[in-house]
Amino acid sequence: MQYDFDTIIDRSSTDSCKYDLRAENGFSDDALCYWVADMDFKCAPEIISALKEKVEHGIFGYTALRKPYYNAVRRWILQHTGYEVHDKWLFTTAGVVQGISFAIQAFSEKGDSILIQKPIYYPFSRAIEENGRVIVNSPLVWDGEKYNINFDDFERKIADNKVKMFLLCNPHNPSGRVWAKDELEKIAEICLRYGVTVVSDEIHCDFVWKPYKHTPFASLSKEAENICVTCTSASKTFNLAGLQTSNIFVANGDMRIKYAKVLKAASVSLPNMMGLTATLAAYTYGEPWLCAVKEYIEANFERTIDFFSSHKSKIRALKPQGTYLQWLDCKELCKEKGWSDEELNKAIKEAGVWLDAGSMFGDEANFFQRINVACPWEYLKQGLERLLSLQAQAQA
Repeated sequence: MQYDFDTIIDRSSTDSCKYDLRAENGFSDDALCYWVADMDFKCAPEIISALKEKVEHGIFGYTALRKPYYNAVRRWILQHTGYEVHDKWLFTTAGVVQGISFAIQAFSEKGDSILIQKPIYYPFSRAIEENGRVIVNSPLVWDGEKYNINFDDFERKIADNKVKMFLLCNPHNPSGRVWAKDELEKIAEICLRYGVTVVSDEIHCDFVWKPYKHTPFASLSKEAENICVTCTSASKTFNLAGLQTSNIFVANGDMRIKYAKVLKAASVSLPNMMGLTATLAAYTYGEPWLCAVKEYIEANFERTIDFFSSHKSKIRALKPQGTYLQWLDCKELCKEKGWSDEELNKAIKEAGVWLDAGSMFGDEANFFQRINVACPWEYLKQGLERLLSLQAQAQA
């Protein structure tokens, strides 16, 4: 089947977080939006058909998880990662961040230390702070091409701060780093030694680019599995974020009891009907669409790299190992212009381009920008041309 990823779909006035909050965030009405991580493509036709069928039925009552859903989720994860999950491990939440927040409540106490690795997806910090826990940062180390873990610092921070939990992001958001198996094994060894629970956000795991391979943290060993909460969703993979359905896996029986207790206290029980319907259709019929959209997104990565390179831009686009988010290195541009990170962010906004500034993920990412390339190339190219105009200002 041929899929149309080239048509630019107007998402304005659709209550889109990505487009309809421009004015509230200080952007002009014609600003081009590449910030939040949803796609500008229609989702797979099989998903749309399943949702239409549910709408035509016309009754939107309470919904239950049933065997076909469990089977579809289990098959998908096994097929794509080689890791086998079990039905009794599965909880559904409205989103991965909500699932992480529940894990924080279930497996730590107020005042406990939770470790993250900045630059990191900024809701991690918010979830820790808003639950009354303490952030401990073991910063990732930029080597000019990718981020790496400073394992000496990682272990020292855990030991010195009596860390109870580590929030892992794999693939890493914002940089697109995919952690190798030996790196994950080193994390597991340290966390097991110090009794640290690992909450692994693997929502981007279906977007891993060759030759890299996604390794679920819980698949490393039974010991790793027993300290892990794995957070997944079809939302990134199939552009279903607004349907508010994520799958959280807890293999350890004692941990499941604690996690279930927190969900019960929050009155989280029955899943979203439309999210369930869409996820089931996605994991049953969505493979051809996913293969096609990945091919298109990967081409957008290469086009973006070529665009900046061919125009001899001081902005350097890096190809990620995973996700559909591209990391833009603006250090040379800022050096030439004499811009601070704040001035860079202001200039990009004034150019009418809405990106996620690297500083949102931590000061370690100053002078970087995150751009979402899961959109039609012609729309993406318009934004790149506006970014290129920043160089003309720098050379004026």
